[in-house]
Amino acid sequence: MSGEEIWITGIGACSALGPDADSLADALESGVSGVRLHAGDPERGLMPFAAASIETPLGQEMPPAQRNLYDRHSLMALQAAAQAWQQSGLPALAQQPDRAAVAWGTGLGGSNALQQSYTEVLTKPAPRVHPYTVVRVMSNSAASHLAMRYQLRAAMLSLSNACASSAQALGEALLLMRQGRADVVLAGGSEAMLNPGSVMAWQAMGVMAPPDADDPSQSCRPFDDQRRGLVLGEGAAALVLETASHARARGASALAVLAGYGHSVDAVHLSRPDADGQERALRAALADAGLAPDQIGYVNAHGTATEVGDAVEAESLARVFGARGVPVSATKALHGHLIGAGGALELVACVQALRRGRLPVSAHVRHSPLREIVDLIEGSPRDLAPGRAIVSNSFAFGGSNVSLVVRGA
Repeated sequence: MSGEEIWITGIGACSALGPDADSLADALESGVSGVRLHAGDPERGLMPFAAASIETPLGQEMPPAQRNLYDRHSLMALQAAAQAWQQSGLPALAQQPDRAAVAWGTGLGGSNALQQSYTEVLTKPAPRVHPYTVVRVMSNSAASHLAMRYQLRAAMLSLSNACASSAQALGEALLLMRQGRADVVLAGGSEAMLNPGSVMAWQAMGVMAPPDADDPSQSCRPFDDQRRGLVLGEGAAALVLETASHARARGASALAVLAGYGHSVDAVHLSRPDADGQERALRAALADAGLAPDQIGYVNAHGTATEVGDAVEAESLARVFGARGVPVSATKALHGHLIGAGGALELVACVQALRRGRLPVSAHVRHSPLREIVDLIEGSPRDLAPGRAIVSNSFAFGGSNVSLVVRGA
């Protein structure tokens, strides 16, 4: 297992906060919310809901016949990946394809294409299912398109582990590179499940926050004592990972170093989080990065704004860092919960915080007893303490816990 540093040389994002990684960071610093009210369809059982959706068209540079190959989550993947690849300065196609890989996470993959297929079958007297439905729905469709686009032939890791999917894709990409199996990995995740079938399923589960009556953009309130559930978002995020030697050889510099990966499984409950499992993931990530808790200057919390979830995460953070031992914010308040893509988007936010030296706020907190446990960044951004690293948490239904550590180059 190689001890060589794994550099992040490119980042990209598309979300309700904007079309790229800079607009994401700008919005998080200023506390701008991408959440808005969606009317739903009450007559068919879809109640009005708050969500962070992307309103701009996707894939408009493609001919319609080509665009038909892609589900929405794959189009988002292409947009985020193009930004990351361009920023990295790599050639348009990988020069050594057998040393370049893709690692991608998604929760539901092509759920929009699946919804369209079911709608056709269940509502039309002579249904015509789209001939590309299978290849648009499959969970590895985005990863496959990225592999073809950039000629990434070393490996394809397609992770579907609920809300930890893209965070785990990044962690497994780190291990792949340490094993010497790739010099470059395009890693990240994409999710697009704001369709009636998916949203109604979340509503039926009872974990979605009702739209805030005064201001729907503030419907997601992580760590607030009036939090009432998560707000779904959609989007994608991509990071180009390179071994330090590969990047140096071509004159590239690092935006940050992906330094640590911790993964654990609760094996307790399908949807109830467990502080023991989260603590194990956090400690494993710090150990992997060779860092002590007091060397961490910020944690981007999983922070879904569910009553139990936030309280359990506050407990696990206090166990590792001590009560109020590290600045914390939950950016899902502004960009929504991207489910399988959330971990990658939040890691891009962490890389931006490292580069800018500014820590994003935890928005919409009015009152919270959890302030006694967690040092929430409220009101305005804080400066990152010099030389400190950053942790990003992703905890999933099914009991999967992932913590990632990034630090300056």
